[in-house]
Amino acid sequence: MSENHNGLSGEGCEILAPFNDRKPLREIERSIIKTYRKHIWSKFIKGIKEYELIQDGDKIAVAISGGKDSLLMAKLFQELNRHGNQNFELEFIAMDPGYHPEIRSLLEENCDYLNIPVYIYNTDVFKVADRIAGDYPCYMCARMRRGALYGKAQELGCNKLALGHHFNDVIETIMLNLLCAGSFKTMMPKLKAKNFENMELIRPLYLIEEEYIKRFIQNSGIWPLNCACMVAAKRIGNKRFEIKDLIENLKDNFQNVDMSIFRAAENVNIDAIIGWEKEGEKNSFLDEY
Repeated sequence: MSENHNGLSGEGCEILAPFNDRKPLREIERSIIKTYRKHIWSKFIKGIKEYELIQDGDKIAVAISGGKDSLLMAKLFQELNRHGNQNFELEFIAMDPGYHPEIRSLLEENCDYLNIPVYIYNTDVFKVADRIAGDYPCYMCARMRRGALYGKAQELGCNKLALGHHFNDVIETIMLNLLCAGSFKTMMPKLKAKNFENMELIRPLYLIEEEYIKRFIQNSGIWPLNCACMVAAKRIGNKRFEIKDLIENLKDNFQNVDMSIFRAAENVNIDAIIGWEKEGEKNSFLDEY
């Protein structure tokens, strides 16, 4: 029986990881502040402060996909709420876009064990994305899931939606756009929703490297979901995986290349570029020449 990239067998989706390997919850929570203080907790706090992601009075919907990134994000928010001085509220939400029942059970089991009071609601995103997007449903699926999360967050009275994109997602997006789209742009640490009034998206893991998220999850003994999409599970590889491998290979010859890619998005010299776009309007250096 072959395995797919979700860590589940191709037939019946048998869960392969035993739950009894998990660390005690108290130990998992303590490790965030102590073991991973430098590489996770401090960077989480730095991102929130540097990009002003949270203000007093916010009500934040923390989107939980069940993957490693969103599970860590939920625990970080709980620790911040417990030990910080911000006056904000949290709603933990998870959308079931059409998971296999055993995948849904794994999501519920992990959240229960981690003491994350998640509200799970059903949609048919997988089915619809597969029907209307054919062989390439991932982009459509992502857009539909984002819209469904915004809608539920707004329904619950939240003004912000937190997603678990991390440092590596940011630099991979820069490289994807450079090499595949001929543009320079990336994921922003926060942005205002276009179609949902008074809603803002925030990315609190913006400065946290994926390597340390993996270490935290592996050390905790938690078995997270991956994509869990029954459509994407039938296919292997995509451009983002290729970009991830490319960046890893570049590290052999270029010191701190990942940070250099990130810094490039912070250090754009407007006097040394040929053209740029703002609010949908294209500009040329000739206009200022």
